[in-house]
Amino acid sequence: MAKRGPSSINALIGIDKPVGITSHDVVARVRRALGERRVGHAGTLDPLASGVMVVGIGQATRLLGLLTLDRKSYIARISWGSETSTDDTEGEPVRTAHVPERLADPDFAHSVLARMLGPQMQVPPAYSAISVDGVRSYRRARSGEDVELPARAIEVFDAVLLGIDTVGGALVWDVAFSVSKGTYIRALARDLGRSQSSAAHLCGLRRTASGAVSLADCLPIDALGPEIVRSRSLDPLSCLGVSAVVIGSAELDDVLCGRRISLDALRARADSASTESVCDRDEVALVHEGELRALARVEGGSLVMKMVFPQGIGGARP
Repeated sequence: MAKRGPSSINALIGIDKPVGITSHDVVARVRRALGERRVGHAGTLDPLASGVMVVGIGQATRLLGLLTLDRKSYIARISWGSETSTDDTEGEPVRTAHVPERLADPDFAHSVLARMLGPQMQVPPAYSAISVDGVRSYRRARSGEDVELPARAIEVFDAVLLGIDTVGGALVWDVAFSVSKGTYIRALARDLGRSQSSAAHLCGLRRTASGAVSLADCLPIDALGPEIVRSRSLDPLSCLGVSAVVIGSAELDDVLCGRRISLDALRARADSASTESVCDRDEVALVHEGELRALARVEGGSLVMKMVFPQGIGGARP
């Protein structure tokens, strides 16, 4: 049974989610593997998708809403000829269309993908986790409602053709996308089909990066244990995109009590090189012996605590 007292592990980790399980399943399996109750995740992946998921354990769950995972990368498989209710293979076909021969030409495909780049408005899939009047959109769609979600701003930073194949008689594009947070690759596939007077849906998806976290940083879901999690934890400073100030034991007592810390006092210490550019920052992370102990804002000549972690979050590498 998961612990109900203080967590023995406080860390962010990357998980390489396999196909066929939900993001909630990943959280449940991390809880069981580590015996920890406080586990959460940032950035949902559909069951069809695999790849990078950032998971927080213990005190690190408090960071999940703050992570700078603004840019995400994927390898997508796009099947031409039909559109589905969910915009991927989990849905039922709702429309079929002719696939022009030009779509099998790599040069033409490159030109089509080049036109997808840049800021744009995207209508999310009806089968998505977006709330409509307090009810998830996918729940409304499954109950038979006609769901029309408003378009929202996204950006496609890169779209690179990796290959063209034929699978089960259908033309398939393999594309590497780099997109802004909140972009639905399913919707990109849907809109790509419509832009060519055809139809398309997503038939495979692998997230290769989420912010600064890549597949190389991730652990397989079946290889979890306290020792490997501690040794392979993510750097919370990199994930948050904040600069660090290294503090000593005296400052740590002030931090844990929520007291202000004088920047002049920090600069007076021999090992205070990390404080030199603090005044140019709005927010900094306070690190003690490789653990994140607080997030603070710069206010005048002091650091004011915004969020304090009584149990340090491991993996901090200032």
